[in-house]
Amino acid sequence: MTYKEISKEFLDKANVTIGDVIKVTKEDISYEGILLDRSEDAKDAYIVIKLDSGYNVGVNIESATIELIEKGDQPKIGFEGDTIEKDPNKQNISIISTGGTVSSIIDYKTGAVHPKFTAEDLLRANPELLDLANYDVKALYNILSENMKPEYWVKAAESIADDISSGADGIVIAHGTDTMHYTSAALSFMIKTPVPIVVTGAQRSSDRPSTDAFLNIYNSCGAALSDIAEVTVLMHNSLDDGDCALHKGTKVRKMHTSRRDTFRSIDSEPIALLRDGKVKSVNLPYVKRGENELELNTDIESKVALIKSFPGISSDIIDYHIDKGYKGLLIEGTGLGHVPDYMVDSLQRANDEGIPVVMTSQCLYGTINMNVYSTGRLLQDAGVISGVDMTPECAYVKLAWALGQSDSLDEVKKIIQTNIAGELNESSSLKYFLN
Repeated sequence: MTYKEISKEFLDKANVTIGDVIKVTKEDISYEGILLDRSEDAKDAYIVIKLDSGYNVGVNIESATIELIEKGDQPKIGFEGDTIEKDPNKQNISIISTGGTVSSIIDYKTGAVHPKFTAEDLLRANPELLDLANYDVKALYNILSENMKPEYWVKAAESIADDISSGADGIVIAHGTDTMHYTSAALSFMIKTPVPIVVTGAQRSSDRPSTDAFLNIYNSCGAALSDIAEVTVLMHNSLDDGDCALHKGTKVRKMHTSRRDTFRSIDSEPIALLRDGKVKSVNLPYVKRGENELELNTDIESKVALIKSFPGISSDIIDYHIDKGYKGLLIEGTGLGHVPDYMVDSLQRANDEGIPVVMTSQCLYGTINMNVYSTGRLLQDAGVISGVDMTPECAYVKLAWALGQSDSLDEVKKIIQTNIAGELNESSSLKYFLN
């Protein structure tokens, strides 16, 4: 226990230890819940309680009283148990953990949420998963998703391909939500798959009553057993614990910081809805299980920049990236695909030096059209490539992957404007915005 001095004396007098249910009263306000440990460098005279709501609260114990409600066990990280036996009558799912909230619990050394669980821990915590399939589990990384890098996409793709070659009937990737849509796009371009590959995560950690981790993992395993053999993202479809939506890996985006239904299909519908580990309804055509042979192409150029246009942006930003040796530039422009016309000379310089520049829109919905206004025509004359209706994140990943395939401007443009993994719509996306 890391409580010390004033707070330690306060707890010791009441014979209270970590994990006990307590009631602390201060100025006619009572807080009841489980006593948690706290950060080693936190101020003295405070204790941390997990309330019934699932939230943690820090209480200043000055002039407070404490009552022991019930003795409890100190929370532990991880699970113990026998080896999980495989059922020869069930299909085999590979769960690969990269970290993130879906693989996280409270770390009682620091008082924060950390990616401590492996995928196998999740199985032991949620034995209902064993009703669906057999599982091979491994922790590829144990990172928060903001620390994801292109080289990690490569290792993930290689690990997935190895598992498919070894007989996995489906793949589930446990991933942090902040950059999940980058990873799903990268895997969509790197892997042509004969089996489902489902990327999932959680907005609320497993120690909270409002967690979405179990439902997302459970329905992801159901999707991994389905006939939908594409790279997809599965998350809650609403705020309640109802359906989960299965999104195409190249047409999905995180749209809210904390909502459980944060992931939405952009200029598209979800491929399907799942409930209770089964496909409930299908909205879009999809690649079926066994339709493709396994192909892996992980060549990628990591020195690509994503630049957002804004009022007053300087053309120096373009020149800086050229001077620093960047191999490709993804522009998140305004409206139909614009940046200020005074940036055209720098963008022409990029084209002259063989650096592809791809234009997308901050609007997210709709398609790029640089033929409408004079600035757009100037950008096209400077060699700027239309990203059509790709999200900026998907187009950024695709540009990095395209540069791994070729350093020819013409070839990169051809790859960008060729539909490879469902990232480009063949018809107007207006209906998706209106709906």
